[in-house]
Amino acid sequence: MDMQALLQQAQQMQQQLMEAQQQLDEAQVEGTSGGGLVKVTVSGRGSVEEINIDPQAIDTDDADETAQTVADMVLAAIRDAESSVEELQQEKMGPLAEGLGGGMPGGGMPGGGMPGLPGF
Repeated sequence: MDMQALLQQAQQMQQQLMEAQQQLDEAQVEGTSGGGLVKVTVSGRGSVEEINIDPQAIDTDDADETAQTVADMVLAAIRDAESSVEELQQEKMGPLAEGLGGGMPGGGMPGGGMPGLPGF
């Protein structure tokens, strides 16, 4: 076993991980619902950044019904955005998790994945 090569591989993996995390920090995805009446912008890390509600979603004749409908649409838009975030995270981090699982001696984490990164 060449310890120098192993250390070099670990440094490359660390650099790739840092780059992927930076890309996730800078990324934004959008989720929508109600035919675009509600739009939610979420960071690549999953934080809700912005919520936009089209005034057409508001029915002034029935405030109670409108409030529940808008709440449901906001929730649906957030779930739509979360799904996109999961896909983006898998795209950016998935290959790194695979590399950790098989490329390094003892690299396969019990139960798979990367510690501290849910889903990896």
